[in-house]
Amino acid sequence: MRTGLVALAALIAAPAAAQTIAITNGKVAIGDGSAPIDNGTVVIRNGRIVAAGANVSVPADAQRIDAEGRWVTPGLVAGFTQLGLVEVEAVGDTNDTVAASSPFSAALDVAPAVNARVSSMAISRGRGVTRAVIAPDTARTMFAGQGALVDTGEDRDAVFVPRAFQFVEFGERGANEAGGSRAAAYAFFRNAMLEAREYARNPSAYGGRDSDALLMRLDAAALVPVVEGKQSLLVHVEQASDILQVLKLREEFPALKLVLVGASEGWMVADRIAAAGVPVIASALNDLPSSFEVLAATQSNYGRMQDAGVKLGVGEVGGQPRNAKQSAGNLVALSKVPGASGLSWDEALAAITSGPAEVMGLGNDFGSLRAGRRADVVIWDGDPLELSSAPALMLIDGAQQPLGSRQTRLRDRYLDPAEGQLPKAYDR
Repeated sequence: MRTGLVALAALIAAPAAAQTIAITNGKVAIGDGSAPIDNGTVVIRNGRIVAAGANVSVPADAQRIDAEGRWVTPGLVAGFTQLGLVEVEAVGDTNDTVAASSPFSAALDVAPAVNARVSSMAISRGRGVTRAVIAPDTARTMFAGQGALVDTGEDRDAVFVPRAFQFVEFGERGANEAGGSRAAAYAFFRNAMLEAREYARNPSAYGGRDSDALLMRLDAAALVPVVEGKQSLLVHVEQASDILQVLKLREEFPALKLVLVGASEGWMVADRIAAAGVPVIASALNDLPSSFEVLAATQSNYGRMQDAGVKLGVGEVGGQPRNAKQSAGNLVALSKVPGASGLSWDEALAAITSGPAEVMGLGNDFGSLRAGRRADVVIWDGDPLELSSAPALMLIDGAQQPLGSRQTRLRDRYLDPAEGQLPKAYDR
């Protein structure tokens, strides 16, 4: 891989938009569920994929990177996370995931709060994650606010799709935040949609909380794209009965672009989810009855929903983006367990690359090595779904990315320190 590293370092010295890059002699996995291609080639121009696969012609002006038989995949996509919003969760000054004292809810927009320099960004990048779906958390109402899509590149411009969706809690947590019951949650939601319609018809006449409305003016305005079907509504819901009730919301509000998040009991109503055409960002291996709404959780949930035809991507609610490939690898292992429903290797890679991108309606922009997609490419030092494997080289939008972090620098410093190199405060 040393030859590839030297070649890549040299070619990145030129502006990324002016480059044509050819990664040759790789085991290329497109990320769309198809089988890996031995001795494959990936051609990149102006930060986009031109072609990937076998017998791909290499342009004469391309700068070559020899993968030397190693795995070449799209960058991993973290399907649901709070990456960039928090440095230390227990330290409020570094945690922008929740606005517990704000009068606003749906109007909250995470984009200005994203910090591309939080330590978890570099850690995620070092584990192969190039894109992520990030969402705020709820506080005073069931509406958390507007999430965004980010890349994990070293530059400070992490957000590439602001206000990508609205996030709302149903189920047990939504019930608590809407007044104490599921009935209150659905009443609050319907009222919010109706107030958004009212605001859309006549913004100047909407009084907000100075009238009998429950929503602030900005919150009502933020929900207009949701009720009109112009912005996706990500709904965290786990219990099968709650899932069915969420699907019924489109009877009253047919334009809703629903995306289910979590769906631990989704396997029980997978046929209904598939028939409704609602995609799911699913927890991969949630199988513990940690609450009453997940009593029927099973590790076979993801595989069973996929078998039923549900459009899926992996996303761990409250999880770490760096664990995406571990979840996918475990889904492959699950396919070997008698009576369980897991995924093939090809399907598992798609679950953490093109799957989340497709769920968010942006599969034509990123998530795979198909022609025209953003050139998020990773060359791995081993099987990408093995826990011990790590990226050897990474491109985001065709530009090389550093793979180190504070943790790796500390590891290297203290792994085998020479005498006299380090402080001797612990000598006795």
